[in-house]
Amino acid sequence: MEQQLQEQFESLLEKYTELLLGESDDDKKEKVKMWALYSYISKTMPALAKHWNEKYPEGKQGIKEVVSEIKQLNEKHRRNSGKS
Repeated sequence: MEQQLQEQFESLLEKYTELLLGESDDDKKEKVKMWALYSYISKTMPALAKHWNEKYPEGKQGIKEVVSEIKQLNEKHRRNSGKS
């Protein structure tokens, strides 16, 4: 992958994470990346997501925890910034 594109995309991910959660660090960016990609896969290829969930139940639980954390952080950020 072209280095410039990778850096530009990383900048996009950082800003998205900041707008979504109120702050951005490497851990939060990685969780947002996992959440976004898993959400996309589960909507576009639900059979693949179901197969993965069945094959890796501990992974499914981990994704559920990431989704829950992203939701909680987003709700907290929205409350603190006065947005609904």
